[in-house]
Amino acid sequence: MDIIKLNAIGSTNTYLKELATNQSLKNGTIVVAESQLKGRGQMGNAWQSQQGKSLTFSMFHGFKSLDIANAFIITSAVSLALQKALTILQIPKVTVKWPNDIMSDSKKLCGILVENQLEGSRIDSSIIGVGLNVNETEFTALPQATSLKLESGNTFDLDEVLTVVSKSILHQLEQLETSNPATIRSAYEAVLFKKDTIAVFETTKGNRFNAIVRGVNQGGALELETEDGAQIQSRIKELKMLF
Repeated sequence: MDIIKLNAIGSTNTYLKELATNQSLKNGTIVVAESQLKGRGQMGNAWQSQQGKSLTFSMFHGFKSLDIANAFIITSAVSLALQKALTILQIPKVTVKWPNDIMSDSKKLCGILVENQLEGSRIDSSIIGVGLNVNETEFTALPQATSLKLESGNTFDLDEVLTVVSKSILHQLEQLETSNPATIRSAYEAVLFKKDTIAVFETTKGNRFNAIVRGVNQGGALELETEDGAQIQSRIKELKMLF
């Protein structure tokens, strides 16, 4: 892997995206920032990071024949890679909260942002951004956040964590185009946060309801079963899980 280390930058995803437009990058090219000033999460949310304690990086990966209809398989593969890597680092009860948060028990450790570059109906390449809480012990106004240190009691070397996590992601992505999408989706569902349990959801209009998390479909929509037995599917931005 080629690793580019920067002291401070607005967004590693934006930097790597611009780099990819100006030169040919090999798979596994990584940009890691000691301080990320304008980190972005899903749906335009800001990603908070603490200098010297958080790990914020982006990875480039190109594809030859990945159809845009299977875009969510990238997020699924990266989520699985992170779940496996953090389990190797002995973080307890690591799950994936749909669509792209990594949890330890019921608190958030990590967020993923995948941005795809398209060529016709296929995905030409992806920029995978990862924000991981490593050695933080305090979070301002973020009661649902946690870190590797808080969950394990250990202090981690950021470079060592980067190595374990990035190798796991690259391994998953290298196998992506030869893997069965249904197999990846099944593996994703096996570590899905709140799978087969009742959770509270809120619509964009502020309405709340209870439903059982059943899985995800090929397009990445969350499959739910309501209290009256109705089957519904929710796409990203349509619902928020409250926990």
